Amino acid sequence: MDTAAATAADGRNGPSPGAAAASGPPPAPAPTSRFAALRAPRLDPYWTAGFFFLAFAVLSFWRYRTLSTISWDLGIFEQAIRGYAHLQAPVVDLKGPGTNILGDHFSPILVLLAPFYRLLPSPLTLLTAQAALFALSAIPVTRAAARHLGRRRGLALGLAYGLSWGVQRAVDFDFHEIAFAVPLIAFALEAALRGRWNTAVCWAAPLVLVKEDLGVTAAAIGALYLIRSRRPGPLPLALVAFGITATAVTLGLLIPAFNGSGSYDYWNKLGGHGDAGPVIPLDVALRTLLWTLLPTTGLLALRSPLLLVAAPTLGWRFLSHEPHYWGTDWHYSAVLMPVVFLALVDALPRALASHRPWLRSYAHHLPVAVLAAALALTTTLPLARLTEADTYRTPPAVTAAERLLDRIPDGASVESDVRPLSHLTGRTRVYWTGDTRGLVPDYVAAQLHDGGTPPQVLADAQARHPRATYDVVGAAGDVVVLRRRA
Repeated sequence: MDTAAATAADGRNGPSPGAAAASGPPPAPAPTSRFAALRAPRLDPYWTAGFFFLAFAVLSFWRYRTLSTISWDLGIFEQAIRGYAHLQAPVVDLKGPGTNILGDHFSPILVLLAPFYRLLPSPLTLLTAQAALFALSAIPVTRAAARHLGRRRGLALGLAYGLSWGVQRAVDFDFHEIAFAVPLIAFALEAALRGRWNTAVCWAAPLVLVKEDLGVTAAAIGALYLIRSRRPGPLPLALVAFGITATAVTLGLLIPAFNGSGSYDYWNKLGGHGDAGPVIPLDVALRTLLWTLLPTTGLLALRSPLLLVAAPTLGWRFLSHEPHYWGTDWHYSAVLMPVVFLALVDALPRALASHRPWLRSYAHHLPVAVLAAALALTTTLPLARLTEADTYRTPPAVTAAERLLDRIPDGASVESDVRPLSHLTGRTRVYWTGDTRGLVPDYVAAQLHDGGTPPQVLADAQARHPRATYDVVGAAGDVVVLRRRA
């Protein structure tokens, strides 16, 4: 056997014992951390969502615990979901005795929370669900960003999204039905970026069940399908038709059918109705647009057709005569956040491949800049309160006010304003102050405003209900409770 053949034979039959002895024992495998799997890149979106769920839930819990509710919406939605949970109509007495909420805004998707509320009947159930839904939307944003831009940029944009001012404002606004819309839009646009249009349609279609205006947003996703797909077929046209038709049917038939007046109460807040109110000033519109696009995307999202999906929401807000819709407060911009961030994810790869050096450099640094902007803005936004010790303390005055409200028996009828009502809607029948429509409540719960006194609250209640006589049960903190004399 020649040398080459011998060598080949050794290669087939393995090393000789002498060679094995010369080379020594095989090297030990490199030690691996038991937590290495938890650091896998594919889990980054889920860790990001988990972090924001914890942050949003803690913030919401302590706002509720310290009687810091800023609107009546938490009470409104609890009354609606309480009705669903007991297999009854979603009657919201806060909007007027016996008012069916489907005649105000069409949000039947809220029925999904009914089983959880039946199990845990508390406003905290709603706030926890909202925290989970907002946090859930971080998964598709982070995942899409990492898929198109790499892990580090994906994490930067995922964190910037969760910290975005639009999401934080919505978390700060107690509870609202748009919490369902945010993840639906995020998952739909993530699927669109991957070219999975059937999946995108499946995520977009349920938007018609969230709120009456979001059918147009679903139609906009169908229009995006027509623009981006080379062979769109009939599905995007069907989604466009479905979204517009659902909105028309909801506004023209469904809401009026549940509304006692047989109409849609918000028509008078839109343009084209005479002297219904002021027109949005140009500087206010420009400021809102800049807030929506500049700190979140550095304006680069303007290079993506995904921004088409933001047009319906911005359109009805700017056409409205209601100044509350125009700015950056409240929850109205939350549905825009997944749109602008995923539009940025769509635009960045093309900018990074641009033949313009300045644009490549700008795109290269933009994800970190967007995260830095989100962190800087957070110092003045609700999540900053998580770093303050006072956030986790319950003032003695609040504890005393809660004990006072506990003196109202279950099932009683109560007339209340903002501060006490969300602590009463789960176990009593609550009406809005001054809107009991002739019904005389058993109790009155009110917040003292601008140096008000219990005698003044008592006098106001007697003026609203002259046929009844009320006595002061007590006052604690800035809450006063009155009881109707038998």
